Amino acid sequence: MSVNPLYPEENTITRRTALQSALAPGGAAALASATDAGQAQPAPADARRSSPRRYAMKKSINLWAFPYPERMTLRECMQLAKNAGFDGIELNYDLDNDLSPRATAKDLHAIRGMADKIGIAISGLCSFLFWPFPFSSNDAQKRGRGLELAGKMIQAAQDLGTENLLVVPGAVHIPWRTDHEPVPNDLCDRRARAAVTRLLPQAEKARVHLNIENIFFNGYLMTPGEMNAFVDSFQSKYVRVHFDTGNIMLFQFPEHWIAQLGTRIKNTHFKEFTKKGTDNSLESFRPLLDGTTNWPAVMEGLDKIGYRDFLTFEYFHPYLHYPEALVYQTADSLDRMLGQK
Repeated sequence: MSVNPLYPEENTITRRTALQSALAPGGAAALASATDAGQAQPAPADARRSSPRRYAMKKSINLWAFPYPERMTLRECMQLAKNAGFDGIELNYDLDNDLSPRATAKDLHAIRGMADKIGIAISGLCSFLFWPFPFSSNDAQKRGRGLELAGKMIQAAQDLGTENLLVVPGAVHIPWRTDHEPVPNDLCDRRARAAVTRLLPQAEKARVHLNIENIFFNGYLMTPGEMNAFVDSFQSKYVRVHFDTGNIMLFQFPEHWIAQLGTRIKNTHFKEFTKKGTDNSLESFRPLLDGTTNWPAVMEGLDKIGYRDFLTFEYFHPYLHYPEALVYQTADSLDRMLGQK
């Protein structure tokens, strides 16, 4: 282009001129090329940073990861989970807290309302009470108390507006309880099936799923085939699987189970576990990504079976100092596993 020194204003290409030129034949392509050159292109997926794939599942966290109720209220836990970016929170039924036999329907409706106001879902209900009162116990009173509490949990889940109740159906052995007498495998199986059969009509009426958890440490339902046979025997859509990634990691691999359990999986626990140690207690469970779980394979496996529900982090050791850190670290880890970073 020639330059006119007498009329420098003619040498200036205004925004209007550029736009008009873009409308001319070939001008649009030239303008687009110039625009592209001036803008940073999206960075390619980097597997070191997060999953290259994006997964359509929801983030959840169990209440045991919070210092509740000693240092935080239930409201504070829910709000913290929401602030950290979780879609849901899993609550725990106990003998003496906000969710216990003393909680009325009104109390539980109020908790549901509180969660709604905060904007967080209740992803499910679980409990440690299946251990002191196992369905398979040799003590008839303990079996009876276990069934009574499980019935209360079904009602609580309905009042809380969640469709998921984690169920531990039986135990041959409970390593961490000295008061549990070992139960023969066949007897454990009969008692477990009888208990779920008894609870099922109430669960179906309440539209609450009895999600059977794989434990491994209890010596019962030790393989995917055994779990499938147990669940399928009830012929009800309200008996499903609560799949825990960490509970089988000592000797097995969660990605193998997922493919075989398939659409029976209704809810999950994402527990990290390290095979590098020799401690088989709860201390073997780690914060997410600080273990040996093949998380890319786990995520791919869940996606292949069409799982789109909650991924719930379960951990039993809230941080002694600055407990919010664990919650935010977990949310960040799940974001990376979900390809949302």
